[in-house]
Amino acid sequence: MSALPITVNGQLFTPQRIFFIGKNYDEHIKELGGTAPEEPVVFMKPVCSIVSPGEPISIPQHGKLLHHEVEVVLLIGKEGQGVPEVDALSYIAGITLGLDLTLRDIQSRLKKTGLPWELSKSFEQSAPLGHFKAYDSNSIDLENLPFSCSVNGDLRQQGNTRYMLFPIRNLIHRLSGWWRLRPGDIIFTGTPSGVGQLNSGDQVDIESPVTGRFSWPLSS
Repeated sequence: MSALPITVNGQLFTPQRIFFIGKNYDEHIKELGGTAPEEPVVFMKPVCSIVSPGEPISIPQHGKLLHHEVEVVLLIGKEGQGVPEVDALSYIAGITLGLDLTLRDIQSRLKKTGLPWELSKSFEQSAPLGHFKAYDSNSIDLENLPFSCSVNGDLRQQGNTRYMLFPIRNLIHRLSGWWRLRPGDIIFTGTPSGVGQLNSGDQVDIESPVTGRFSWPLSS
């Protein structure tokens, strides 16, 4: 909880919801053997799952395969419902990177039985989150934003928002059709291919020229 509240450009935000988008990069869908969705796949995690940069991450005991998934993350700055795509970017207050930590073995078991994903996605410390940078449409191109994830210095994931199946404008438009978006809402926008296992003693680094680098050590 040390990541909260969030301050961007002198404005204070207290998040209450974290939206996550699954299956938003074609190569990641392929590496997990899935099929492309017709609409965004949405799930949530509790705000208490946020982990600040540098804070040690404890590996959960109820699974064996803890995977990293680096994502571009948005902070919503104003309330809106039914937001048109043409106006969508004006609702963004900040941008950063984060990790959607996933217990892949647990997720696979739950998928096979048609059960919800919470045990594999919404455990303690499952949402490491970088520091938000104020979003400026004149200097930040959200349709061409590169980002990466490395473990112990070895590059694991390289992504770019231009490869999203559902671009950021479309995500905000669709989410605001299902929920009334509110200031402080956080949106993880999906992960590219290259997801892999994290082990005790590892260090995971996520980075973009736009946001800078954020790191976390893994403890037992």
